[in-house]
Amino acid sequence: MRIPPIEPGTRPELAKQEAQLIAERGQVSLLYQVLLNSPPVAHGWEQLLSAVRNRNSIDPGVRELIILRVAILNGAHYEFEAHVPHALKAGVSREAIDAVRDFKPGSPAFTEAQAIALELADAMTRDIAVPDELYERATWGMSEHQKVDILVTVAAYNMVSRFLIAARMTH
Repeated sequence: MRIPPIEPGTRPELAKQEAQLIAERGQVSLLYQVLLNSPPVAHGWEQLLSAVRNRNSIDPGVRELIILRVAILNGAHYEFEAHVPHALKAGVSREAIDAVRDFKPGSPAFTEAQAIALELADAMTRDIAVPDELYERATWGMSEHQKVDILVTVAAYNMVSRFLIAARMTH
């Protein structure tokens, strides 16, 4: 790793932040141990990512598949492995988790909603720009709230994976 983690409990000035992380996430993960080198960034990161993961209006299984797909596209193995248990807990099948690595539209491993969300994740991650036709299909029937949540999910986990790779974080 390029940035050394801060061992929880070793810096009194971080005690409150560490306690908040434990309350929200159950632990101070390795990612947060690294992020705590910048307490303001760690705080903002935790606020954003907790909202995306725990207070998101899109289906949890779709959310987790998006996260897994972004991790695959960016080569963020740490992120992928960290989210497999969350995907299983959200009801994503092992078949879909395995198939997300080589996602192709029309794959029988995914529901229609999952497949369209994965197409959106691919476009946002690979090309940045999202064609109007894909955006309309991906957000059809969604409230404005859900539209923001699905777009921010893809964008936020691109941020996560790119940080993990640049910092050379692995399990």
